[in-house]
Amino acid sequence: MSPESRKGATAALELGYWLVLVSAIAQVSQAAADLKQFCLQNAQHDPLLTGVSSSTNPFRPQKVCSFL
Repeated sequence: MSPESRKGATAALELGYWLVLVSAIAQVSQAAADLKQFCLQNAQHDPLLTGVSSSTNPFRPQKVCSFL
């Protein structure tokens, strides 16, 4: 293989890697945008953001018996 054809093959390989990288970056960016949109749309139903009322909280401390 001549040095010139090796340079061309290397350049083509680098271009292929670059295209794969750009595609992966675009997919991650789209996934991040989708996740952000989902979080914003469902924020009003998120108990970590809105809190839980004490009457419906299954983890509230139980009242102790005052007769003992």
